[in-house]
Amino acid sequence: MPHIPTAPHSAGIGSLLSFRPETAKPMMELAQTLLRGESSLTQGERELIAAFVSSKNNCEFCTRSHSAAAWNLPGMTKELVFSVLNSIEIPSISLKMKALLTIALKVQDNGKSVTDDDIAEARKLGANDSEIHDTVLIASAFSMYNRFVDGLAAITPTDDEVYERMGKYLAENGYGKR
Repeated sequence: MPHIPTAPHSAGIGSLLSFRPETAKPMMELAQTLLRGESSLTQGERELIAAFVSSKNNCEFCTRSHSAAAWNLPGMTKELVFSVLNSIEIPSISLKMKALLTIALKVQDNGKSVTDDDIAEARKLGANDSEIHDTVLIASAFSMYNRFVDGLAAITPTDDEVYERMGKYLAENGYGKR
């Protein structure tokens, strides 16, 4: 049961956002900008970073919803997303993406864990400054979103079909329409 009043039959972050629309607006704008705005990282790659960080934060709702969003975007599959959530040491993702996920993991743990060597390695493997910036900001923002969802005990559906529908919706519509 959520720690604050939420709309009946609502779940996840959406139920919490409805509690204070004035805080919901900038949170959703940030998600829209990070995950759907202009970037040389694909939308699928950015959703994958969000799902990866959420999985490391043990936030089931965010892991499942952003995983489903990722695999509903071009260039991603369920198998790839599940593989990355289990280990970034798989041959089906680029070395650049592995380096960015390594940075995201360090941000998730403690932002000060990111070293000059981590950044140099990502650059050596083709990441540009915008991609590094966006990876760090996605990891930071999703650590906040994960703690928001879990800290207020948002309802987390257990039905896979709920996440399938949510992922398809997010892939098609993004985060600006609620």
